Amino acid sequence: MENRNNVTVIILFGLSQNKNIEILCFVLFLFCYIAIWMGNLLIMISITCSPLIDQPMYFFLNYLSKLCYTSTVMPELMTDLLAERKTISYNNCMTQLFICHFLRGIEIFILTGMAYDHYMAICKHLHYTIIMSRQKCSAIIIVCCTGGLIHSASQFLLTIFLLFCGPNEIYHYICDVYALLKLACTDMYGIGLLVVFNSGLIALVTFVILMVSYFLILHTIRDYPAESRTKALSTCSSHKTVVDLFFVPVLFIYIRPAETFPEDKLVALFYTIIAPMFNSLIFTLRNLEMKNAVRKV
Repeated sequence: MENRNNVTVIILFGLSQNKNIEILCFVLFLFCYIAIWMGNLLIMISITCSPLIDQPMYFFLNYLSKLCYTSTVMPELMTDLLAERKTISYNNCMTQLFICHFLRGIEIFILTGMAYDHYMAICKHLHYTIIMSRQKCSAIIIVCCTGGLIHSASQFLLTIFLLFCGPNEIYHYICDVYALLKLACTDMYGIGLLVVFNSGLIALVTFVILMVSYFLILHTIRDYPAESRTKALSTCSSHKTVVDLFFVPVLFIYIRPAETFPEDKLVALFYTIIAPMFNSLIFTLRNLEMKNAVRKV
């Protein structure tokens, strides 16, 4: 990609300037990264090699596990933790920005698709098998990927045409939009509003839709027998926990005006490392069908 700026290399401030803390973080993050990969692989193999792949919920979960969003962040982060000088080229920074928002956008929309599946399974159970056919599920995945691409492309285009004159240091460990806006030479108020509208509003609207779907599900199952109600709540609680772990930190960062705070990079750890690591545990340990499939594998 063409660089029209004076900045060709970007210096990342990282998580800490204390070398001992960085080494400790490297060990912890390496453990987390291995756990994320093993958990996602176990879910993908367990679903693919069992009849669960024919159920829409696990069809979506299989695709969610394939994203492995952390792979766009973790290798660079762990390398920088051991490096004396934390730098990334302009082109690699823009590439990381695009891929991160692309995969994150897909994840948001797949979580919404899973909520739609839960709603149909509980509130429209008589027509569930007809509504949630394999063709419908595949179409939802295509829509999720398209939505993620549109979101990422718009964020990328908002950033790629900015003029960066220097300084070239960002107080983050990844190339995030808000951190990069600080390097721009021009007034960023208008661009900042567009970023909030793109990322913040998408996350907020999606989160509200998810909460409404949970409310409708709770309203529907209030008259169910105790056993059926417990099973429905167990299925939805796993999804709800994953949604909270992902959306709360995302909303904290992107729903406000385009301003950066020192806490942002710590909050970003929740949706880049902590949430992906717990996702596989939550979907596996709190779901009887998944636990049986994992045992067979």
